Amino acid sequence: MATDLVLKTLESAVKNRTITGDLIIHTDLGSQYTSDDYNQRLTELHIRHSYSRKGCPYNNAPMESFHAFLKKECVYPVPVFENYETAAAVLFEYVHAFYN
Repeated sequence: MATDLVLKTLESAVKNRTITGDLIIHTDLGSQYTSDDYNQRLTELHIRHSYSRKGCPYNNAPMESFHAFLKKECVYPVPVFENYETAAAVLFEYVHAFYN
């Protein structure tokens, strides 16, 4: 739940994707997403911020469902990944080849 992590993720997404038109990013009300630093960076990138309503977990249900499947089918069966690169490769393969 560190602002630093979500800022790095945002920067990675911006670097690896083409932003066209009006972009909206949707998050929950976690402290990292409501931080001044995160919202300042969104403003600099001309990205509009949309939040889930307080106390309404259903707004994020599709993503929570995806994470549950990812953990059950890809992460939990492997007690320990050999290294970061192996974990990244397994997750990439799952998301881009199997899940998609």
